[in-house]
Amino acid sequence: MIQKNINEEQHNSRLDQAATFLFADYSRSQIQRWILQGNLLVNGEILKAKDKVHTGDEISLDPVFENRVSWEGEDIAINIFHEEEDFLIINKSPGLVMHPGAGCHDGTLANALAFHFPALKQLPRCGIVHRLDKDTSGLLVIAKNEKFRNFFVNKLQEREVFKQYEALVVGQVIGSFSIEHPIERDPRNRVKMRVADLGRDALSHVSLIKFYEGYSHISIVIETGRTHQIRVHLSNQKLPIIGDGLYNPRNLIAKNTPETLITHIQNFPRQALHASKIRFPAIKGDSFFEFEADLPEDMQSLIKEME
Repeated sequence: MIQKNINEEQHNSRLDQAATFLFADYSRSQIQRWILQGNLLVNGEILKAKDKVHTGDEISLDPVFENRVSWEGEDIAINIFHEEEDFLIINKSPGLVMHPGAGCHDGTLANALAFHFPALKQLPRCGIVHRLDKDTSGLLVIAKNEKFRNFFVNKLQEREVFKQYEALVVGQVIGSFSIEHPIERDPRNRVKMRVADLGRDALSHVSLIKFYEGYSHISIVIETGRTHQIRVHLSNQKLPIIGDGLYNPRNLIAKNTPETLITHIQNFPRQALHASKIRFPAIKGDSFFEFEADLPEDMQSLIKEME
């Protein structure tokens, strides 16, 4: 995966024009094809070739993507939380990668969608319009047609999609607060993101749901959708998410934690982060769709140990 950022010279240019300039080894027609197939992303999202890009936007490209991965349907179980004419709501299980890419050639949510809903193969990324990290569980919107896909992507860009998460963290949260720290990719570790003054703006709102001795169950509402935003912001605030191997690699334990809880935390297999609620405008009229999913069993079990 190659990542580059739009500079002032390409500001307000069409995506295909800016990408052709940035990735000069490839023709404009090849770039346009990758955009159409969903292989070239802007800030982790699919845009059209004619959409405008702006200074600081991150362009991601895997130039040999289609030769190494499979988008064919696979009989993988998925939890269909709700279905409408224009979209699906999926309650994603932890451990499920969003779509094929470097290091994961198949066995993804996109492969599952292609199997259960073959018509989605006609859409970029099988209708996936936003993402969750592999080990984050929770609600995802899947477009069923091009009209809704374009509508939802526009609402994401206009920050009209409300996204709320729940997490279990080490440390004490008191009341509510906001985290407004820019985020960029860590130049020393391309897998990680980090807080940096020259990064892209990122805003998260944190509030306490319940405090346990040394640990907090919290709610996080994000106004921006930067890669790893919640995990980076909480780690930077010395509130690392339990089980987050990337941003809490030592799997910190609070003082005076009982042995049984220490064992449970040490064995927790993924970051304790769940996309619990999503709300977005209906494509017609002034109404909204809102969906809320309970915590998965693994996080509920961890809470019981904390109690």
